[in-house]
Amino acid sequence: MNGRLFADRRDAGRRLAEALGRFRDRNPVVLALPRGGVPVGYEIAAALHCPLDVVMVRKIGAPQQPELAAAAVVDGDRPETVRNDRVIDMLGISERYLEVETGKQLAEIERRRAIYVSGLPRPALQGSTVLVVDDGIATGSTIRAAAHGVARANPARVVIAVPVAPPDTVDTLRSEVDEVVCLETPAGFAAIGAFYADFHQVSDDEVIDCLRKAADFQKEEQAS
Repeated sequence: MNGRLFADRRDAGRRLAEALGRFRDRNPVVLALPRGGVPVGYEIAAALHCPLDVVMVRKIGAPQQPELAAAAVVDGDRPETVRNDRVIDMLGISERYLEVETGKQLAEIERRRAIYVSGLPRPALQGSTVLVVDDGIATGSTIRAAAHGVARANPARVVIAVPVAPPDTVDTLRSEVDEVVCLETPAGFAAIGAFYADFHQVSDDEVIDCLRKAADFQKEEQAS
């Protein structure tokens, strides 16, 4: 692996699945962040014999500063807006601006969900152990928003599961969810891709393939 921690996302997913095996009998559901989290999540869902779905998060950038997150929108039965009140207050961002931008991002979420999971059943989250999965964490803002949104569906537990993340980010996230499972927490954290030998850009086709294979596997399990 040329000194990297993981060969590729599938390798990371299989290794992460081993650490999550204790959740197999706790009604698990894997929710992966597209696109990079989906191949990781697929391996976990296959190993735990549980459903795989996507959870999509769209950032709401501040006016004139689109890279500065004022809030984030998370999809679900009841879409959730997670606010960054520090940025909102600091910049005096209006509720009207947030309302309009939230509507735009919800429309984009629906467009992407139609591409990825059109015609596929959505697993019930209430009472489940929800494993929120990505291929790694940098600042944690996106997966934090996803976890907050998922919590509104009343799962039994919300667990963030990732192959690699900075130690301080993991420590912060532990106070916001029931559990964080992270395989590696290197002190000298760089870009997530630095820890993979193969970190190719995941295509929409790869996401769709993983989701449909997982759905077919679930049908076979239920029929047997």
